[in-house]
Amino acid sequence: MCNIKCIIVEDEPLAVKVLEAYIADVPFLELTGTFKDALLATEYMRHHRPDLIFLDIHLPRLKGMAFLRTLAQPPAVIVTTAYHQYAVEGFELNITDYLLKPFAFERFLQAVNKVNAATPANMHAEKPGNDASFVFLDVQHKKVKIWFADLVYIESQREYIKVVTSKGTYLTKVGTHEMEAILPGHLFKRVHRSFIIALNKIESYSAESLEVGGVSIPIGRAYKESFEKLSR
Repeated sequence: MCNIKCIIVEDEPLAVKVLEAYIADVPFLELTGTFKDALLATEYMRHHRPDLIFLDIHLPRLKGMAFLRTLAQPPAVIVTTAYHQYAVEGFELNITDYLLKPFAFERFLQAVNKVNAATPANMHAEKPGNDASFVFLDVQHKKVKIWFADLVYIESQREYIKVVTSKGTYLTKVGTHEMEAILPGHLFKRVHRSFIIALNKIESYSAESLEVGGVSIPIGRAYKESFEKLSR
């Protein structure tokens, strides 16, 4: 089991202390930084790549949700807040979990276990040969082998992702950022915060969207430049 490097972005000292204590009690978590606002966290992330962010919503200078939207390739995110009304918006931004303050250690552990289960080291990604690669994903209480060669696209659906292959469609509780870390970068490309596509499955594309497997997929503004370079 590998350590998950995490940071706290929180301006309430008491909330920081609670999170620090909870993190210290979980063997696979490693706290690498604590920041009282999102701008300080942004500066840190220019030079470091945490695996997980514990993020408050009501922060000075830059709010939590606005901060998330600035991240082109966000790590796993667990929102910690006293405000339940942001839950839908949070899941639209592909957060892993949403903890309402005050939360017990058991609820905290449930959230971080989701992140741990979805980390590449714990997803049993394997390469059985030079020409074949696959990953086992948890689908309806069993492990299903997904061959990279069969993958068409992946779509984020709140706490689930939809994995569309030439053999079938599967729902699994893995974040798009975890799948992106596993998939070979020369074969797959993230074109939207909610979509990863197989490059060899592209049937057509324009400046705004592309078509794979007969489905039209939008190209996000943050990904247009990198996609255009790739498609030249």
